[in-house]
Amino acid sequence: MNNTEKITKELNEFCENIEKWFRGNEKDQEALLKKILSGFSPDFKMINGDGNTATLSMFSEWLPSVFGKFPERSVQIENIQIHHSEHHGLATYTEIQTTEGITNKRKSSAIFVLNAEKALWFHLVEDWI
Repeated sequence: MNNTEKITKELNEFCENIEKWFRGNEKDQEALLKKILSGFSPDFKMINGDGNTATLSMFSEWLPSVFGKFPERSVQIENIQIHHSEHHGLATYTEIQTTEGITNKRKSSAIFVLNAEKALWFHLVEDWI
């Protein structure tokens, strides 16, 4: 798998898995949590649409509080653009979350650390649209 494919795969799997998490319709919650978190570098940080910074440990602590909280939420991404070197990747995309007819969009830029097996989320910046 080339680096573009690794990044694309991670983006799509995260989108699919976080939607499952929000909906809470996955029987093995612990396995899904491990699957979601396995895509992140231990040094992961993000700046969310409100300008707040979160680390991987903060994200990990937040996830259990939203399991099954949004049973109707859909999560999609579009307009994906990917650039990469041998060891790092940059993906820009639009994330669209729809819950009970209300749609929120954010423009996102994600840096990934690339290894032989996969792309790991390293840094994410989200801006509300």
